[in-house]
This record gives sequence, C-alpha cells and structure tokens, in this order.
Amino acid sequence: MSEHALVSVAGILVLGVGAQWLASRLRLPSILMLLLFGFVAGPVTGWLDPEHLFGDLLFPVVSLAVGVILFEGGLSLQFSELRAVGGAVRNLVTLGATITWALCTAAAMLILGFSLSLAALLGAILVVTGPTVIGPLLRFVRPSGSVNAILKWEGIVIDPIGATMAVLVFEAVLSSGPEAAALVVVAGIVTTLAVGAAVGSLAAGLLVLCLRRYWIPDNLQSPVTLMLVAGAFALSNTLQHESGLLTVTLMGVILANQRLVSIRHIVEFKETLTVLLIAGLFIVLTARLQLADITGLGWESLAFLAVVILAVRPISVFLSTMGFGLKLGEQAFISWMAPRGIVAASVASIFALRLAEAGVPGAERLAPITFMVIVGTVLVYSLTAVPVARRLGVAQPDPQGVLIVGAHQLGRALGAALKGLGLRVLLIDSNPANVAAAERAGLSAEAGNILSDELMESLNLGGIGRLLALTQNDEVNTLAATHFAPIFGRKQVFQLQPRGEAQPGKVTIPNHLQGRLLFWPELTHTALTQQLARGGEIRVSTLAARAGGGFQTPEGRRATPLLLVGEGGALQIGATDQPLSPRAGQRAIVLIEAADLAPRAPELDVATA
Repeated sequence: MSEHALVSVAGILVLGVGAQWLASRLRLPSILMLLLFGFVAGPVTGWLDPEHLFGDLLFPVVSLAVGVILFEGGLSLQFSELRAVGGAVRNLVTLGATITWALCTAAAMLILGFSLSLAALLGAILVVTGPTVIGPLLRFVRPSGSVNAILKWEGIVIDPIGATMAVLVFEAVLSSGPEAAALVVVAGIVTTLAVGAAVGSLAAGLLVLCLRRYWIPDNLQSPVTLMLVAGAFALSNTLQHESGLLTVTLMGVILANQRLVSIRHIVEFKETLTVLLIAGLFIVLTARLQLADITGLGWESLAFLAVVILAVRPISVFLSTMGFGLKLGEQAFISWMAPRGIVAASVASIFALRLAEAGVPGAERLAPITFMVIVGTVLVYSLTAVPVARRLGVAQPDPQGVLIVGAHQLGRALGAALKGLGLRVLLIDSNPANVAAAERAGLSAEAGNILSDELMESLNLGGIGRLLALTQNDEVNTLAATHFAPIFGRKQVFQLQPRGEAQPGKVTIPNHLQGRLLFWPELTHTALTQQLARGGEIRVSTLAARAGGGFQTPEGRRATPLLLVGEGGALQIGATDQPLSPRAGQRAIVLIEAADLAPRAPELDVATA
C-alpha cells in the first residue's frame, strides 16, 4: 500500500511537470496537456485514484493550493495599471460577473435541464476565468491599448469573487427557504468582505514589518511568507466559510503595491511553487472524473458551451465596458478571451461532492460539465486569439517598440534614444539599482529575471516587437533571445556580440542558439561601455557625410550608426548578418565619440557602414 501511494504521488509530479514541458515544446496551452494526462491517468486507465490516495485530505489540500495560486496572482497586480482601466475592470468583476452568472444559470436550465439551484451554482462557478491560461495567451498576442491590463486584472480579481459567489449560492441551495437563502447571501457577502480585508491586511502588514525590521533571515523569507499565506487562508476560512481566497488575493495585492520592502525574491519563489501546484491540481482533479460521466455528455453540452462563448461573454463585456473609451475592436477582443481554469475546476469538484452527499439530484453532472467548458474555452481561445486580435486591429502587425534586457548605462542610453523616437521602450534588469536609475531617467523598467515565467506573464508587451539583449553575460543574452524567439520571431531578437565572437574561427555559442548579433563584431559590451564611460553618447541624430568616409553629426562629431529610422518611422536595427546601409540626411540612433578621446583603438574604427 505504501509503495503504491509513493508511486502515485511521484506520478502526479511526473505527469504534471512532464505535461507542461511537453506543452511548451509543442507550443500548446499547458492546461490542455494537463487535462489529457490526468484524463488518461484517471478515467481511462484507472491508475490514479485521488480520493483513495488522499482520503479526507484531498479537498483541504486542493483548497489551500488554490489559495497559494491566487496569492501569487495578486503579487502581479499593480495599482498604477488601473489609472486608465480601473472603471472597466470594476464593472467587469461586478456587473459583468452578475450578468455572466444570470445568463449561465438560464442557459443551464434551458439547455442542460438543470434545476434552478444546480444551474445557479454552475453559473457562479463559470463566472471565474483562468489567469494561468490568459497570461500565456496575452504574451503571444501582445494586444495594444488597455486590453492587456484589463484582462490581467479581471482574470485574477474575478477568481475570489466567483468562488465566493459559488459558496454563497451553495449555502443558499442547502437553506430551508427563499427568505433564509436571501439572508444567507447578504450576511455571507458582508462577512466575507470584512474578514477578507481584515485578515489579508493584517497578514500583509505583519510580513512587511518583519521584513523591514530584518526579523526574518534571508533564507527563510520565502518559507515564512508561505507560512503566513497558509495561516491567513486557514484563519479566514475558520471565521467565514471559503473567505480565504479573497484574503490571500488581497494580501498579494497589498504586498505588490507597497514600497517599504522588496519582495522580488519572494515572487520568484512563488512562481516556481505555483507551477508545481497547478501541475498537481489539474492531474488530481481530472483523475477524479468518471469515464461514464464524460462519455455521457451529449449535444446539449456543446450547445451550452457555444452559448457561453458566443453569447454570455460578449453580452457581459459590452454592457460592462460601455462609456470607458474602449474601441469596438478592444471590446470585441475582450469578449473573445475568457478561458476557464484551475479555480473553476477545483470549486466544481468540491461542490459536486458536497451536493452529492446532500442528495441534490443531478449533482454528479456538475464537474463533467465544468471540465468540458474548461477544455472547450481553452481550446477555442488558444487557437483563435492571435488571428482574432489581428483581424480586430488589437494586435499590431509590426510593433516597433523594443524590450531591452539590461537597465545599466548602455541600456538606459539606448532606451532614451529609442523613446526619443516616440517608440515604446521597456527595460528589464535583475539589479534594483539599475531599474531605479532607469525610472529616474523617465524610462519604463521592471525588476526581475528575464527568464522568469512569472515576469513574462506580468509584462505588458503591447506595442513591443523586438528584443535587444544587452547584458555583459553572454549566456543570459543567449537564453533571453531563445526565450523570446517564439514570441517576437527570430528575425526580431538581437543580442550583443559574445566574447570571442570577433576573433576569426572562434565561436563561443552555436549560431542556432543565438539571437541575431547586434551592430558590428567590434561593438561588444565592453567596447560600448568604455565609450560611454569616456564621455561618448548614444542619441538620435541626422547623419552627415564625413570627409574620408563614414558619418558625423551636424556639429561635426564622428558618429557610428546603430539603428536607422526608415520610411514611415520603421526601425532598422544593425546586425552582423544584415548591416545597415545609412545615407546622409537620414535620421539614426548613433554612437558619438567623446570629443576628447585619444585616437581610437582599431576595434572601434567602424564609422563606415
């Protein structure tokens, strides 16, 4: 028995992580592979039986894991993003949630034949979307305007709201009459809000205090954070049933927006933990399904899914976002982005069991229908998001903005020049001091590891279509180029010359792993940094021909073109495989030598392009 349990637990980890790795290789949404692996492990083969394996611990563990996932989601929400989209987000998670609940309830009654109570519970469950699915889709689509921020905020905030609605509906279903049900709902809303706000604020404040006073050793800061999340979640649920999700989400939001202590290392730890939790949860919850319940889904289930996608979501979005200045294409795209995810799966699984134990007719259909909606919405939205965004004009066909890896002096100088051309520029650096210097210079910058999935999901890449990896670490530059090649395309991913690349016959990194090499072989990170340290500049200038060849600025200083501004403002980036062809009178971002420099070393004599 113990050996079988060991194999089962290890199998959950292997299947969960393996499914996500395979999905990344196939460039598919990871949730699809997770559902497939869990379906095969459970209903098809019967190898994995979560209820037998975990017993009474199954749903407490699931509930706590979902709480940690929502806490991590809350850590990615910045209030600054709400300045332009706060009203739309507020309406989507209040009015939009109510409309979604009402329409899904009506559709479940009319199409699926559910009773009012069971239909209302299904409608509440389907209010939630899937931030773990929306994030990767937004990275690939890179929508312009306010769409990215609206969808990210809605996807995270709606989860605790929808889960709370499901809890209140569940308690109302089990109450003795309409008056008692109304009283349960009103009291539940007030108590949940009060408990969530109080416990979440208290836990966040306690963690900030401990970090600011250095009461927690560095190696224990992430574990202590997890301890406080678990404690706050359990305390909140004890005070008010299922209020823990709201508590931990608020806790994450508060921590993300305070400026007293840095929590970057905590965010990175939570990212890894969240990946493991999502992997395990989807495998476990899918394995619980019965094959007969899934095969019993008929045409009415597909009709219900079609109504949810084609009617419920568009009506909810258009009524919620009217009057907030969104373009028709932006509203339409938001209407076409509502995949369901782990919260819907976990809540449906928990309440299906409780309703069945209470003897509610049809309770066994709740989980299969929910999982069918999860699979259907993820499949439809993931396959159509990019072409729909382009058709609606939400995704720019050739975005000119630049993502710069490295907010050091070189990155800031190049970023300032690009911003001077009116382009969107975003700098990423793991050094908070470099990020602070970039922000003081008026540049948009984020602190974090460029290879972090959590950072990737939080980035707003709207209007950005190119990567410049400018760090002094060749491996980081190469990995960043590889990481972003599927998003921007290999043509638009650039990195500085690796050390030793300028020497004939010496290649330090295989070509197929590199991004396109920037500028000229002589312009390495060291060479460029030395130029800037000696008083050189990187700025926008109009090129003038120089006697003897090459170019100079209008005031006569030697200039090496790095990037050109083509017709219509299109940006042309110099690379060793496609050198620039500048001409006099053309605008360019140039490297200008310091006026008092000694004669240049041979490796910097690249003024002619």
